[in-house]
Amino acid sequence: QVQLVESGGGLVQAGGSLRLSCAASNRIFSFNTMGWYRQAPGKQRELVALISGGGDTNYADSVKDRFTISRDSAEKTVYLQMNSLKPEDTAVYFCNVVHMFLGNFWGQGTQVTVSS
Repeated sequence: QVQLVESGGGLVQAGGSLRLSCAASNRIFSFNTMGWYRQAPGKQRELVALISGGGDTNYADSVKDRFTISRDSAEKTVYLQMNSLKPEDTAVYFCNVVHMFLGNFWGQGTQVTVSS
């Protein structure tokens, strides 16, 4: 099993920044991908950003040039730096990892609210 503990959500004004963290119980090299998803009320969960085992990144068009995904192998943590936040970024953000042997795991979610 893989445990994921998220932190860093909160309330911020439009134009502000937040950094989300997701600490994993397993070493990062064991993950095929690490990523962040979000789910707004009444909407489906959607991919925000993804980082592969090789370090390649992928972003949703809506967050390109504003959000940055990164990871720290020593801390076994993946981050999502969110800048220039907009009210439409309001959602519950979920950390996700795909372990090379154990499969797919989700964090508990952290609320991000952006006020206008």
